[in-house]
Amino acid sequence: MEPIKIGIIGGSGLYKMEALKDVEEVEIDTPFGKPSDALIVGTLDGTRVAFLARHNRNHTLTPSELPFRANVYAMKKLGVEYLISASAVGSLREEAKPLDMVIPDQFIDRTKNRASTFFGEGIVAHIAFGDPVCHKLAGVLSEAIESLDLPDITLHRSGTYVCMEGPAFSTKAESNLYRSWGATIIGMTNLPEAKLAREAEIAYATLALVTDYDCWHPDHDSVTVDLVIANLTKNAVNAQRVIRETVRRLSATPFVSDAHSALKYAIITPLDKAPVETKDKLHLLLQKYL
Repeated sequence: MEPIKIGIIGGSGLYKMEALKDVEEVEIDTPFGKPSDALIVGTLDGTRVAFLARHNRNHTLTPSELPFRANVYAMKKLGVEYLISASAVGSLREEAKPLDMVIPDQFIDRTKNRASTFFGEGIVAHIAFGDPVCHKLAGVLSEAIESLDLPDITLHRSGTYVCMEGPAFSTKAESNLYRSWGATIIGMTNLPEAKLAREAEIAYATLALVTDYDCWHPDHDSVTVDLVIANLTKNAVNAQRVIRETVRRLSATPFVSDAHSALKYAIITPLDKAPVETKDKLHLLLQKYL
């Protein structure tokens, strides 16, 4: 199979891409287990892409159960260099209203039960993560949104995404705490996904789709599954249009991202001294440095 350079991870409500043609399901084994689902490989307006339903196409996995390492490793195994993460989020700001789109440029990690690195077992690496999103890919996403006629939707070209453990939604005290930190949106999945993509030298950006006002807003009811699902359905249609336009632009004008060489100065362990088993396990990530 020819390398597939563009990957899409679909979050809650986005379980497939309707416009994909010549579709095939690809089962991928990784050293970190199986991904959330089979990867769907297909053609989107002439460009081969790989799509993965983050929670499984039947939404059977909680945020804490997601096989993040397997998901990102599987994308890397297909040759993915650009990864678009579509994610449902709650808003922590009045101006980021339900159905709006946010392209966050920062993350705050509030997770506690997740493996967030490929490394260990004799090989240590410390990636730079001060700017956790590829700004070039975020720019392409933003330009794609602005080029489309999406009525009643405002684009927010930056913001901070708080990633909580879940699966319960926030308490009001937590929601107000995150607001006091200046955070914009809250979700349950984009970390460690963004960290692992950086370790895998894949450019990563989030298309955050606002479904609700979390529970802080005095004029809106606390978030409920019914409310989220109603807005997810609307968001999924818009998200597919945005992703399609983003893929078209990426395919026409690919770029080199800083993320594509993220491991160059990150690996601390001399690889000639590292355990052979670990080098074999991580060969896909390490091969150009061995």
